[in-house]
Amino acid sequence: MPKKLRELMKELEKAGFVDRGGKGSHRNYMHSSGVILTLSGQPGDDAKPYQIKLVKEIIREALT
Repeated sequence: MPKKLRELMKELEKAGFVDRGGKGSHRNYMHSSGVILTLSGQPGDDAKPYQIKLVKEIIREALT
């Protein structure tokens, strides 16, 4: 069963990212290190494979 976008959002927030809002189905996340990420889709939508990969890479980048 694929991950939901809300799970990716929780992972980002746990890693120290802050939800800066967005328009429509877009959410902008920012980390204190200056890393920015925009996710698109409703929280209940299935996450696309590229989104899962991107979130993992961005979290790794922000924490190093």
